[in-house]
Amino acid sequence: MTTRNSGQMPLLEHFRELRKRVIRAALSIAVFSSVGWIFYRKIVHLLTKPVCDLGSAPSSSHHCGILYIDGVLGPLNLQISVAIVSGVLLASPFWLYQLWAFVAPALHNKEKKYSLFFIAAATPFFAAGAALAYWILPIAIRVLLGFTPTNLTNLIKFSDYLSFVLHLIVLFGLAFELPVFLVALNVAGILSGRSIIKPWRIAVFAITVFSATFVPTSDPFTMLLLAVPLVIFYFAAAGIALANDRRRVRASVE
Repeated sequence: MTTRNSGQMPLLEHFRELRKRVIRAALSIAVFSSVGWIFYRKIVHLLTKPVCDLGSAPSSSHHCGILYIDGVLGPLNLQISVAIVSGVLLASPFWLYQLWAFVAPALHNKEKKYSLFFIAAATPFFAAGAALAYWILPIAIRVLLGFTPTNLTNLIKFSDYLSFVLHLIVLFGLAFELPVFLVALNVAGILSGRSIIKPWRIAVFAITVFSATFVPTSDPFTMLLLAVPLVIFYFAAAGIALANDRRRVRASVE
């Protein structure tokens, strides 16, 4: 990173800048966590709504179950967890901006504009991934609870269920940041378009392994719903990076 006088920023200044950005990101998360705290019941209802009748009485179908909260402090701990996670999700544009602001001093003025655009694009990409995870949530739950014998019912601890849901949503949201991350590295001059596209076979294999490993379900349908968009995003990001490299070459010639 460089300072405004084009000199090298001392290591201590790096840590101070990082601390400032982390504090601002934490404050934005804290502010939006209050929204999660206020609308806690609506958020919980929204999370349980697509999953059969898990939030109500048990049904005759063995694909459904009963959610319960464990312990006296369970309701309070659950509300705190929902509030914090809601804060992280809602404040994503702000902490993503802080991440950009920390990296921005290393870029030229023209590249800063492109970088800001791509960081701004990270928010809808994250939202798209989270929305896809929410859409496939009923399918994932039915697949997992479908292994329950017909003569038994499902008694599900809500904290475990919440961890599963948030794992799915955050995983898809962060995974959908792949094209933004690759293009941002290209804009910063760290990765060329050729270096992104050259190991495409390894990249496709890595995406497949990642999807199979980290998706919290064992069904191939959910895995493909994550892997296929990531592969498409990977090639799209490589195409954008190659076009950006050609633009740089033309600019240098002129």
